[in-house]
Amino acid sequence: MPFADLPLDQLRCYRPAVAEPADFDRFWRTTLAAAAAAPVLLDVRPEPTDLRLVQSWDVTYAGFDGEPVRAWYTRPTDVAEPLPAVVEFAGYGRGRGLPGERLTWPVAGYAHLLMDNRGQGGLYAPGDTPDPHGAPGGPSPATRGILDPESYHYRRLITDAVRAVDAARALPGVDATRVVAAGNSQGGGLALAVAGLVDDLAALLVTAPFLCHMARGVALSDASPYGEIARYLAVHREAEEAVWHTLSHVDGVAFARRASAPAHFGIGLRDDVCPPSTGFAAYNQYGAATGRPVDRQMHTYPFNGHEGGEAVHVRRQLSWLDALLT
Repeated sequence: MPFADLPLDQLRCYRPAVAEPADFDRFWRTTLAAAAAAPVLLDVRPEPTDLRLVQSWDVTYAGFDGEPVRAWYTRPTDVAEPLPAVVEFAGYGRGRGLPGERLTWPVAGYAHLLMDNRGQGGLYAPGDTPDPHGAPGGPSPATRGILDPESYHYRRLITDAVRAVDAARALPGVDATRVVAAGNSQGGGLALAVAGLVDDLAALLVTAPFLCHMARGVALSDASPYGEIARYLAVHREAEEAVWHTLSHVDGVAFARRASAPAHFGIGLRDDVCPPSTGFAAYNQYGAATGRPVDRQMHTYPFNGHEGGEAVHVRRQLSWLDALLT
């Protein structure tokens, strides 16, 4: 179904003024410092599979507030040297699933760490990480704790994502100087947040990102997750000011402005889940706060929706990343 967003020529120069709270940097500096106080790797154990070309490990690491987060670590079999690592973040409602479900990166010769989404597994793929925090807000991840930045679900999930990079760097067989953040949809929003919070990331791969220019996303999309926020506000009419204040602490445009890693974006122009203008708002301001040019490129798919370029786009990611890291 065609989606009414801005035409491509306007998307290419779309740079909205997305509000940032005055305490944005302090909020994240304090949050991440508290998480970093705990040793990052809690448990790493081999995970038997029937796959001969890759090996997998079940990893537990310390995420937000030192709480255990699960992940799958996979790398090519019989490769001794340290490898560049792709830390991947899954989409909304997905857990880490089963080992061997996501083989593109290890088969391409990378170490691969797939983070479990706390409190989200079960909608599309099972998960093993609970989110043991209750706070006023709605029942879905997008609205859980939404009345206060301190209690919001995405404060915890973004912290888990940053700590996943720390965990990857501590794993055997990883070249800690070449760690990449990657994700699609919610995973793209998490990867973008990591790029804004981790100074020495080697690269960023983002497609159809959620969590960007969120006020516009809520205004344009009825689909989940943005639609869940709109439906919450339809009932809790008095909560609007508090909700926007909370969302301003996790908006991907603010993270994008602070990012410096080379970045590769992809967006389907008929995306009615994460409207194209929200992703372009982040892309067009990527690296703006660094004061220097940042390597970035955007690939668009005019006749695709939230699925984007799929295998065509993955092929472009592989080619770009190989050239960058080798």
